[in-house]
Amino acid sequence: MPAKDRLTEAAFALFAERGYDRTTVDDITERAGVGRTTFFRAFRTKEDVIFPDHEVLLGAIEERLRGSTDRTALIAVTEGARLVLRHYLAEGERASTRYRLTRSVPALRDREIAGVQQYHRLFHRFLHGWLGGGADTALRAELMAGAVVTAHNHVLRRWLRGQSSDPEAEFDTAMASAVGLFTHAGDDDEASIVVFRTKKNLDTVLPELTRVLGRNL
Repeated sequence: MPAKDRLTEAAFALFAERGYDRTTVDDITERAGVGRTTFFRAFRTKEDVIFPDHEVLLGAIEERLRGSTDRTALIAVTEGARLVLRHYLAEGERASTRYRLTRSVPALRDREIAGVQQYHRLFHRFLHGWLGGGADTALRAELMAGAVVTAHNHVLRRWLRGQSSDPEAEFDTAMASAVGLFTHAGDDDEASIVVFRTKKNLDTVLPELTRVLGRNL
């Protein structure tokens, strides 16, 4: 196991056993079997151990958004947010430990809020460009980004609190609602909002969706 993973695993175990404030960097390195130098090569501070994959997730979302087209932009936003949800679901108990820590340690709560703001800015920048990038679309992009982040966090918190047995299904519903707030049709038109999960290439899926819906997406 790489040193960074060992450090993260050791830190979360110690935080669960002793609490965040009573765990030192030396405690973490001793449990992981590495030196302080190795720790500070992997993390700048003890706080960074709590959110070891944040930058990786931001990069993954940005790549997903960058690979979209005008027609698939809202699908890309939904799937970008899903990347974060699935990451937390895969973490399991580690995600629950983080949730408890951020509820009880003000410094970690502030760090979490700052991270959420980064996700918001990323979605806002993308949506603003998709909408045309003008002064007249800035507010709409801001509201859309806020709705996407809020929908994701609502589902994630429910799962972390043990209130959701099927977070992926709840996520689909929540994101459809969020996107639907800003999807408008003409007076004589009808809008369809599609949220789905697939591993297929979108170039293959979209023509089939068009056929099923009986209209261009």
